[in-house]
Amino acid sequence: MKKTLIPKLIFGYVLFVALGFIILCTFTQHAITHYAENREAQQLYRESVQIASGYADNYNKYSFSLQDFQKQMQSLGEYLSAQIWIMDNQGNILFDSTDESVGKDAANANYKTLKGFNTSDFGNRYYMTGNFYGSFSEKNLTVFSPITSNYRIHSYVMIHKTVSSITQNANGFMNIVFYTIEFVFLTALFLLLLFAHGFYRPLHRLTIVSESYAKGNFEPRTQIHRNDELGYLANTMDYMANELDTLEEDQRKFISNVSHDFRSPLTSIKGYIEAMLDGTIPPELQNKYLNIILFETERLTKLTQGILDLNRFGQHRGMMLDLTDFDINRMIKTTILTFEGTCSAKGLSFDLVLTGQKLYVHGDMSKIQQVLYNLIDNATKFSHNDASIKIETSIKNEKVLISVKDSGIGIPAESIKKIWDRFYKTDLSRGKDKRGTGLGLAIVKEIIQAHNEHINVISTEGVGTEFIFTLPLAKKEVQS
Repeated sequence: MKKTLIPKLIFGYVLFVALGFIILCTFTQHAITHYAENREAQQLYRESVQIASGYADNYNKYSFSLQDFQKQMQSLGEYLSAQIWIMDNQGNILFDSTDESVGKDAANANYKTLKGFNTSDFGNRYYMTGNFYGSFSEKNLTVFSPITSNYRIHSYVMIHKTVSSITQNANGFMNIVFYTIEFVFLTALFLLLLFAHGFYRPLHRLTIVSESYAKGNFEPRTQIHRNDELGYLANTMDYMANELDTLEEDQRKFISNVSHDFRSPLTSIKGYIEAMLDGTIPPELQNKYLNIILFETERLTKLTQGILDLNRFGQHRGMMLDLTDFDINRMIKTTILTFEGTCSAKGLSFDLVLTGQKLYVHGDMSKIQQVLYNLIDNATKFSHNDASIKIETSIKNEKVLISVKDSGIGIPAESIKKIWDRFYKTDLSRGKDKRGTGLGLAIVKEIIQAHNEHINVISTEGVGTEFIFTLPLAKKEVQS
């Protein structure tokens, strides 16, 4: 048996972990860094707007000293971990929060000028990233906000912050994400182990047992006791094994019985014909043995027809019933006439206890007649000479009960449940029932079950046997 489920699960888990880390290290890292950059830019932009509208405006109006402005910008720059510039339209750096020498002597100031400075380089955004016209050795995030006076822009507030510091904060957040994902992966691994223990092992056991069943060995059992779908499947497989084992045993018995019951008459026919051909049986005795051969062929015909009937009746979906209303009392009277010869030879009589002159039931007339014939035939076979066979009909809860009771040899207690089996004959019946095939009662049960009715037997060895079956009362009888 190929063990592929666990390797697939392990491969799937490893692939899941690998893809998870790849996604975290690429897409998630980039997304978080971009998010942190945008968030930082928004925060710095708000600060630049406040500087432009407050500190820088007051400075231009000389409302406070340059030293005070320098201290405030230096403190703010340290708080923001950023560098704050004031620049004019020509790219001259008028003020740098990190350089106290810039702008001290406004009259003789030697301003640092950025070549190529142009605010249009920002486009429609309020920030940009880079070395800002070669001013820095590493990549910076720069935001700007214009300083206006009399509706004219005369300078700009520039705030620079290194991208590495922003990335460092994003990496700190990513570390938290990595720790969380590692915990998730470990939890997933724990769940995978639980799955392997709680699901794969019983599934593996079910696979082994099913392979044994496929090879015809129905002895192993799943030994799985759970109150879930796997437990239900295991119970179903155990039940199926029991049924298949029973079916296989019944099949062996069926073949053995068929072989035995066919072999006996065939052996007799073959023996008598060979004896006639080689002259062992003289011509004047051949008619006697030809009658025996005819009897055996009729027995084979009856046996074959019984097997065909059982095969047809056993297929409930394909069994067609011609349901009609008929008089069961009249059917009983008609059926017993066919046993006139047998009854005369053994001195048997019938005691009929029938309800009403007519009693209509609902069923398949021809098949119920076959049931009556088989039951009465058994009663005549196993009744003692000069005995009486009682046939009774009665009504109970809109059901008609038909009883056929004899006072014959009876059925042993250990054989009661087996009499419905195909080809089964009790030891007591084998000596008396020379013509029987062991299929009559099996056919009777199949027909009654096809009508969704019941048949029971009451028997005492040496006293007699009574068969009772039910049929639905016809609607006309119910209404009356």
